[in-house]
Amino acid sequence: MSDSSFNRRWAQVIITTLTRHQVHHICIAPGSRSAPLTLAAAESALICHTHFDERGLGFLALGLAKTSRTPVALIVTSGTAVANLLPAVIEAQLTGERLIVLSADRPPELINCGANQAILQPGIFSHFARRCDLPRPTPEITARWLAATLDDAIATANTGALHVNCPFAEPLYGTEDDAWREWLTPLEAWMPQTVPWVTHSVPEPQTRQSDWHRWRQKRGVAIAGKMRAEEGAAVAQWAATLGWPLLADIQSQTGQPLPGADLWLNSPQAQAQLNEAELVVQFGANLISKRLLQWQQRARPQQWWLIDALPGRRDPGNQPGRRIVSQIGSWINAHPAAPAAPWAPALNQLAAALQRQVSAVVQDEPEAQLAYRLAELLPPEGQLFLGNSLLVRLVDALAQLPAGYPVYCNRGASGIDGLIATLSGIQRGQPRPTLALLGDISTLYDLNSLALLRQLAAPLVLVVVNNNGGRIFSLLPTPVSERERFFTLPQSVSFAPAAQMFGLDYQHVAAWETLHHAVQQGFTQPGGTLVELSVAPDGGAETFARLVAMGAAL
Repeated sequence: MSDSSFNRRWAQVIITTLTRHQVHHICIAPGSRSAPLTLAAAESALICHTHFDERGLGFLALGLAKTSRTPVALIVTSGTAVANLLPAVIEAQLTGERLIVLSADRPPELINCGANQAILQPGIFSHFARRCDLPRPTPEITARWLAATLDDAIATANTGALHVNCPFAEPLYGTEDDAWREWLTPLEAWMPQTVPWVTHSVPEPQTRQSDWHRWRQKRGVAIAGKMRAEEGAAVAQWAATLGWPLLADIQSQTGQPLPGADLWLNSPQAQAQLNEAELVVQFGANLISKRLLQWQQRARPQQWWLIDALPGRRDPGNQPGRRIVSQIGSWINAHPAAPAAPWAPALNQLAAALQRQVSAVVQDEPEAQLAYRLAELLPPEGQLFLGNSLLVRLVDALAQLPAGYPVYCNRGASGIDGLIATLSGIQRGQPRPTLALLGDISTLYDLNSLALLRQLAAPLVLVVVNNNGGRIFSLLPTPVSERERFFTLPQSVSFAPAAQMFGLDYQHVAAWETLHHAVQQGFTQPGGTLVELSVAPDGGAETFARLVAMGAAL
């Protein structure tokens, strides 16, 4: 008997089953216990990605899933390697990207006995992932059972992460031979095919709301949260045809026809106009704007419809109305707009008036000016990735991007971990010129993942806004006497050595003009460029607070 050969056969069935469920990419961390899975993946048609940092590996897979729109698999060894995937698994559970985690494990006889690198792995992700706990490989279990079990687990985990725990006993390595090939005989007819072991039915397309004809004639407001680029362009056109104001998040890719909503939503004029709305139709969730979230809490239309492809509660305002689980594009097609004149022209006037004020205020503050003039930095036919904390709020409040331009964020748990790795996965899944904006603390948090930016299929420019700390806390009522010590945590670092260590081009700038030149130059050359924009520590936060006050006073 060749145990290493049987481990390979078992792993081969696992990897083959993945390929039948639209898995094209697999992310692999080094490890010995996971060797059977790794070697089986290497022999398959899957595109293999590697990273030495499991936390970064999880976010690399998340980014790949965002742009490929297909499940992405991961292979890690046992022990804390698995635990390091938890942040990415949490984000996937909240935003719907499909990850399939294959964690190698010690066999049962090595658990709870002091064996090396052996922990209780089943259920390690708690309610953040679905589970499929496989037994120790044994010829007494048929290949048909393994294929059917894994097939069912993948098919039913249609959003978020699936954790497949895979115990393997030694030996894990050995010469490739023909041992145990007969165990695969029951799968011979299926192996050359491209279909799953069982074809599972898909939900019926979204049907039209029977009273839509009546509701579309009322005063409505559209809200656009996180959605795909093509959906954002469709929602913008749909709302414009209806004559409804569109309050759009930067993640919506709608073109923000009413820019600066986060700044003017607290204006008495805006409140009075929006209070006339009879129906609110919200597309997508994960809204960034604090003022929009506050309006979502206090608005009292007759009904609030929320359309999102993800199931479950997606409305923190707990509005009465309808929760419709549907792809946004399908719902738009089933609910055509009837042409009508805009019913809330005052909002357009408010947005235009504020834009004139913003243009003057941001001239002397590079961080806010970057957010306001972001569209000027976007590469043609490219894509944008935004970090979290202060930077994404500035962009959401100040930028106006082209409708349909792809924008990506990690706004499920809104963490600052794994952002560089996510960015790398996004570009690997969709190799377009990519612009990314991150803060200095976010970049430090995922510094290891700069290694993923060394080999790229298209130019990538990472702009690190170095305001020396987490300046989002300057917008919050943190005690000034303890703010730097416990909240902003200034590190006083330069990112030049980090760029040099990982072989990235580097430029340091401190003003808009030199930033614009550095970014454009970065897109003319292959590979990754790190542009460090040094700004005054609290300049962006103070400018943002000033603009919010100006918007409320309109």
